[in-house]
Amino acid sequence: MAKFQVNKTYQEINEKIKQGKAVVVTAEEMVGIVRKKGEVAAARQVDVVTTGTFSPMCSSGAFLNFGQAKPPIKASIVRLNNVPAYAGLAAVDIYIGATEPAADDPLNKVYPGEFKYGGGHVIQDLVAGKAVHLVVEAYGTDCYPNKRLAKNITLKEMVNAILCNPRNCYQNYNCAVNLSNRTIYTYMGPLKPRAANANYCTSGELSPLFNDPFYRTVGIGTRIFLGGAVGYVVFPGTQHHPERPRGDNGVPLVPAGTLMVVGDLKKMSPRYLVGVSILGYGCSLAVGLGVPIPVLDEEMAHYCGVSDAELFAPIVDYGSDYPAGMSRILGQVSYAELKSGKIKLDGQEVATVPLSSLVRAREIANLLKEWIEQGQFFVSEPVERLPLSQEKPPPHFTHES
Repeated sequence: MAKFQVNKTYQEINEKIKQGKAVVVTAEEMVGIVRKKGEVAAARQVDVVTTGTFSPMCSSGAFLNFGQAKPPIKASIVRLNNVPAYAGLAAVDIYIGATEPAADDPLNKVYPGEFKYGGGHVIQDLVAGKAVHLVVEAYGTDCYPNKRLAKNITLKEMVNAILCNPRNCYQNYNCAVNLSNRTIYTYMGPLKPRAANANYCTSGELSPLFNDPFYRTVGIGTRIFLGGAVGYVVFPGTQHHPERPRGDNGVPLVPAGTLMVVGDLKKMSPRYLVGVSILGYGCSLAVGLGVPIPVLDEEMAHYCGVSDAELFAPIVDYGSDYPAGMSRILGQVSYAELKSGKIKLDGQEVATVPLSSLVRAREIANLLKEWIEQGQFFVSEPVERLPLSQEKPPPHFTHES
């Protein structure tokens, strides 16, 4: 057991929330509190730290049940606003992926492709209350004789709609540059030749898993802000690699942990679920996600007090290394530098471009803070922590077995 001067339980924190006495701050605010008062005093003062991120999260989508027709139908081929959805689930259950382009999209045949409309845009339109055109084709069976259904449908008319994102909320990500001699188009956005720009995609000190690097409070069952409503972490996300190299503060230096999350799409907002078109690459969905971090002790206060200057992203060449599958890292750069608008690479000044919205990440952290202060949102103890492939004591604090 770790020896801490401050020890709080989830139950104690939730009781304070219920009574309107909980002290809630955003992760940005916590940096100043820890710096001024120290970790122990900060842990005594603060009960919950709220985080936020808003950026393209390609591994996203929604399970939809559009309801039975008369006569009934067993869906085989489905399109929503001409975007194909997967129908191999059940009669009228489908899954639409955020990166699925419209069926008639020219893709990169006209390079670079614009990818004007795809699954992420369908999800945003549904959440915005717009009707989408549903076309269903089927081969017909004795129990489901109908072979075609076409109609306009709204989210409200659907039986169920569940946002289910297999991989969101990356714990750190690459800073992308292009060392080749031509402009390239990637999921990190357009990259100009000879490292003329550097694109990154994390909210830094506001990013959820930066504030709980060893997943002490974030795990299966954690209640979160998702798309403007309440959601849950249901499993480690795909490509969850917590064993990646970490700095002295315990924070991964490269992409590491991820979350699989779910929530009721019918309760979400188009402000926090936005269809994205990435030039020359494809479609996606920008997802708003926030995680409350309960400050159980001074260790959690320490983690939540880490600033942009202490968080580092790897610089990766997407011109030749990335498409060749090479794992070379050109260097490490702090998020303070990235957010300043320019970094230095081999003595060259490079302009930085965020793919994530810091403004909206702050908005999410503050909205989650308001929910907790108003007693509308409680912290939840995970039923199981996310896996740590290298189970070792976090730095900075000493643990006893």
